[in-house]
Amino acid sequence: MSSSDQLRSILIAGVGNAWLRDDGFGGEVAQRLSSAELPRGVAVMDAGTGGLDLAYEVMRGYDGLVILDVSRQGGEPGTLYVMDIEEESIDAGIEDGQQINPHAMDPKTMLRFVRSIGAWPGRVVVIACEPAEVEQMGLGLSQQVQAAVEQAVELVLETAAEMRAGAALGAAE
Repeated sequence: MSSSDQLRSILIAGVGNAWLRDDGFGGEVAQRLSSAELPRGVAVMDAGTGGLDLAYEVMRGYDGLVILDVSRQGGEPGTLYVMDIEEESIDAGIEDGQQINPHAMDPKTMLRFVRSIGAWPGRVVVIACEPAEVEQMGLGLSQQVQAAVEQAVELVLETAAEMRAGAALGAAE
C-alpha cells in the first residue's frame, strides 16, 4: 500500500446563495469542478446555504477541506484570495448565549460546529472571491466575478493537488 493510498480524501465545497448574485460564486466553481476530471479521492459538493449538510459531510472524515465562497477583503471585484484556516483560530464549543442555527450556518459557524465535535478535517483552505454585488436579489454573477471563475477552478485543482501531496507526505513519515 503506497502512502497515497492512505490518503482518505479532500472535499471541495462551494457555499453561498445563488439568488444573491456574486454570492453564487462558490456554487458556480463547484459546478464547473463537478464536470471536470478530478484526481481520485477528491470530492466536490455544492453546499449552497446548507451549512449543516456540509458539516455532516465533513464529519465523514476528510484529510482536507477547500471552501469556495465570496469574501469582502477590500480588493477589486473578482480578486481571488487563498486563506489557510488554522483549527485554533476557530472557537470550539457552544458557550452560554451562543447558538448554532442549523438553518443559517455560514462557513465559520460550520467549522465551529465541526471543531466542537472533534471532526476537524485536517487542512482547511478557503478560496474566496471579492464580490461586486451580493446585497440585492438577482441571478447571475457580475462580469468581474464570472471572469474569475476559470482561474478559481485552476486554483482549486492546484490547491487540492498540493493538499494531497502534503497529506501523503505526512502519512509516509
